[in-house]
Amino acid sequence: MNDSPARAPHPLARLSGLAAGLRALDPSCGPVRLVGIDGHAGSGKSTFARLLAAELGGAPVLGLDDIRSHEELFDWTGRFRREVVEPLAAGRSARPAVYDWHERRFGPGPVIGPAPVVLIEGVGAGRRALRPWLARLLWMELPAGQAWLRGRERDGAVQREFWEQWEPAEARHFAEDPSRPFADALVRQVPGGYEVLPGPESGAA
Repeated sequence: MNDSPARAPHPLARLSGLAAGLRALDPSCGPVRLVGIDGHAGSGKSTFARLLAAELGGAPVLGLDDIRSHEELFDWTGRFRREVVEPLAAGRSARPAVYDWHERRFGPGPVIGPAPVVLIEGVGAGRRALRPWLARLLWMELPAGQAWLRGRERDGAVQREFWEQWEPAEARHFAEDPSRPFADALVRQVPGGYEVLPGPESGAA
């Protein structure tokens, strides 16, 4: 008889389990399971989304930083509905316009097919107007101050002015339209991977 304690699942194994659970959900937007990945800027949403997409066999990822602009940091909901939600809900491919932050103009973006799971990552992915279309909402569990510091260090001095505008705008957004209380799962970065915990909306947090 082996009396050694059972080992906890490896964080990456939890990510595999999360991917399997997402595949098993009912579609939320036509044939698609839209999954929102929200959290403060700098909390690691993009990296996590890439890893989760790989676990999902190459699921499409739409980053909201491609949708927003200098003039519309958070006022992009109507455009997102027209260019992403409506075509996917009809079983068609979406091709939202994407913003060039250097040229300050929109151009044609990549085609996003109606795959079984499509990941939407970025600040505001769990906003009130989008939640009816989401199969699941994941929240990157990192406090704003820590996340913003990481983001500033990542972007360097060249983006200092942008961050000075962004932080109060993000704070206002989450004060008026919080996402975390509606998250189905909280995602924490840990050594070697990620820990996925029940979120407030799951009723287990």
